[in-house]
Amino acid sequence: MAKMSRNKARIQKHYRIKSKLTLGTANKPRLSVFKSLTNFYAQLIDDTKGVTLASVSTLKHKEYSGNIKLAESLGTLMGKKIKELKIESIVFDRSGYIYHGRVKAFAEAVRKEGVKF
Repeated sequence: MAKMSRNKARIQKHYRIKSKLTLGTANKPRLSVFKSLTNFYAQLIDDTKGVTLASVSTLKHKEYSGNIKLAESLGTLMGKKIKELKIESIVFDRSGYIYHGRVKAFAEAVRKEGVKF
C-alpha cells in the first residue's frame, strides 16, 4: 500500500471533522481557515445559503506572510468584520489542521475581539 501524503491525510481528517461539525447558519456562521506555506486565508461562511459573509487573507502583504504575527493581525481584522456584521458566536472550522501556531494565534485574536466559539 502506498504511503499517503500529508495533505491527503489532512483532507481526510477535514472530512471526518466536518461530518461532526454543525454547519454554519445565518445566526452562527462557520469560520473556515486554510494555510499554505506562505499565506493564510479565512472565510466566514453561511452554509444554508452557500454565501461567504467575510474573508481575510495575507495575499496583499509583500513580505513573507506565513508567520504567526500576521495570522494574529488577520484574526483581529476578522474579529472586527464579524462584529460589524453583528454576529455574536461562530463555529470554528480548523480544516483538519492542528490547533497550533498560526491557527491558534488566529483563533485567539478573534476571541479577543469578543466573538464566541
